[in-house]
Amino acid sequence: MNQYNYQFETSPRKLKPEYDYRKKSKEDIKKQLEINEKQRRHAIKLEKKKHNKNVILIGAVFLILLAISYRSSLINERFNEIQDNKAKLAAIQKTNGQLEVNIESNLNLSNIEESAKEKLGMQKLDNSQKVFVSLDKKDYVEAGTDNIDISNEQDELNWFQKIINKIFGK
Repeated sequence: MNQYNYQFETSPRKLKPEYDYRKKSKEDIKKQLEINEKQRRHAIKLEKKKHNKNVILIGAVFLILLAISYRSSLINERFNEIQDNKAKLAAIQKTNGQLEVNIESNLNLSNIEESAKEKLGMQKLDNSQKVFVSLDKKDYVEAGTDNIDISNEQDELNWFQKIINKIFGK
């Protein structure tokens, strides 16, 4: 019986021993080191991929937030322009209303007559300045003697009617 397989105590036998009793050769050690190196490189590659994914995700989120921020700033600028234009419009409408009231008050017949007398030195007509004209009750409008030729009906027809007229000889 092999002495390594014998176990003391009452514990059950282990299926896989923790320690391999055979001596490892240099080749086995090199193979194990190569396998460990490959696993380490693979783990580093996976870690780099994960890191690159995270960087790209953070960059994309930053660009999206930047675009949203830029868009909202454009909206705010337009809103401010609209508010400024509304304020200007209100001021212009107020001035326009004041001018309309001023014009209506100056269009009063007594005001016009007063300003004509004061500013322009005008006065009302006397009976000596009035001249009466008598006209005959004759109609002064002459009837037209030109005959109107309506031969350009073809110009007013659409292209489809022109084609039909050419086909049927009208």
